[in-house]
Amino acid sequence: MIFEHHGTNNGKPMTTPTVSTIIIFLDPGKFLEETIESVQAQTFEDWELLLVDDGSTKSGSDVARDLAARHPDRVRYLEHPGHENRGKSESRNLGFRNARGRYVALLDADDVWLPDTLREQVAILDAHPEVGMVYGNTLYWYGWSGEKSASDHDFTPALGVAPEAVHPPPTLLPKMLSGRAAEPCTGCYLARRDLVERIGAFEDEFRVLYEDQVFISKLFLAAPVYVSSRCWLHYRQHPASICATTDARPVGEAARLTFLDWLVKYLRAGAIEDEDTWRAVNRQYWIYGHYRRVDRTRPQARIAHLWRRAKKLLLRVEETLLPVRAQRWIWSRSPNR
Repeated sequence: MIFEHHGTNNGKPMTTPTVSTIIIFLDPGKFLEETIESVQAQTFEDWELLLVDDGSTKSGSDVARDLAARHPDRVRYLEHPGHENRGKSESRNLGFRNARGRYVALLDADDVWLPDTLREQVAILDAHPEVGMVYGNTLYWYGWSGEKSASDHDFTPALGVAPEAVHPPPTLLPKMLSGRAAEPCTGCYLARRDLVERIGAFEDEFRVLYEDQVFISKLFLAAPVYVSSRCWLHYRQHPASICATTDARPVGEAARLTFLDWLVKYLRAGAIEDEDTWRAVNRQYWIYGHYRRVDRTRPQARIAHLWRRAKKLLLRVEETLLPVRAQRWIWSRSPNR
């Protein structure tokens, strides 16, 4: 992917910000303005905001265009040619191609940053030049409506890995795949722009689901990652969200397998031989009932093939008796299986 950085705004030179924040949206409804306000409220002020319209038909386009017109030095409105809808990956890549900051951040159009998010993330990346990205924790936010009964459901998941520490590649990837570590939510991480350029950012084929895990997987494989215990994001839980409306079980499982197929090709293309990563990939295929000999060409896997066939039989018994959630729980707590 070729990244082109634009140095002018209507013929006037533009200063280079430290952070480029990218918000993509498609008919975002009532939450977009609150999301933008959480960017404007940052205690770290050296940022630019790129609002990427993925073909909206409602008022979101007007809100974004008006903000860009009022703040042309800090805010830009972007859209695909012909105001097309091209999906989440292409839209985020459009934002990356126009980003000028040393660091890049993503924020979904219905989520909210805490005021110190960028200040704390930038400080960590500045202090750790060997680190490619930093991520923290997320509040799964049911109480955004202000109702006490909804607030009771708010929770922050366990990170599953050592906080305030640098994790070399690819150690975080198998933990995320197996569910032993919480997946970084979009909006809770900050990455170096040159690293994003090097890995090619998002994969355009992932339009709706798993585009985030594809991107995170590439980051985890490419550079050390700093994990913080700080909570930087309120992840709004509501019935109109993309995950709530599209991630029904058959759709979600098909998308998961598409992601795993992509990951296998990516690992092979990069000649990545990490045993923990390949083991985690194979477990995921087994959990979803699609056994595939993704690693039989490798010497270690050929030796273990007969033993894997025996374990496949055991898995079939588990699939018959246990729901998928229970299977995930068993595999995540059985590292030697």
